[in-house]
Amino acid sequence: MLTTLNILLLLGAYLLGSIPSAVWIGKYFYKTDVREYGSGNAGATNVFRVLGKKAGVPVLFIDILKGFVAVNLARLSNDTVGSYQYINLQLVLGIASLVGHIFPIFASFRGGKGIATLLGIILAILPFAALISIGIFIIVLLISKYVSLSSMTASFAFPIIVIVGFKTTNPSLIIFSILIAIMVLITHQKNIERLLRKEESKARLIKKKPKPTETETE
Repeated sequence: MLTTLNILLLLGAYLLGSIPSAVWIGKYFYKTDVREYGSGNAGATNVFRVLGKKAGVPVLFIDILKGFVAVNLARLSNDTVGSYQYINLQLVLGIASLVGHIFPIFASFRGGKGIATLLGIILAILPFAALISIGIFIIVLLISKYVSLSSMTASFAFPIIVIVGFKTTNPSLIIFSILIAIMVLITHQKNIERLLRKEESKARLIKKKPKPTETETE
């Protein structure tokens, strides 16, 4: 039911998602708008690529937290926790925060792809399925070194985990899990093109130490 309270919660979820952590941290601490470098996205992956892990880690944490907190705003509603109506509200609030991240009102509607925020959403709604997806992401990343490929593989596996692994019968959760895979595919079109051309950047998981110079070894 669309009540005044739920409308306010929906607005709150969008505003939470609109917090442009990548843009604000980049500009305030590094005098850099990450949207002008790398992939051009205001997301954690691009921050890691452009500014390094000291900036990337807090951005990643904040972006995950945005989705997680937005979903839990449903607790302020009058719906019974665990009911279909409550879960539907959680999904709507999560989607609102995701839209906020991709089209943030606080950053001229130029945001990121929403993978970290999406992770926060599914951690709040389907934590065990989310953890399995994270495991798949890590395995693919260790093998391929491609963050984009890892994200797409984990997202494609997610509906299979939800529908087949956990035998979910809630239609809303089934549709949501499928839409996640479709959304990630759409937002990663450029990455797919670069992967096919073998031009996609690989993640540096372990930095190699520079070889000592002759003067250093003497």
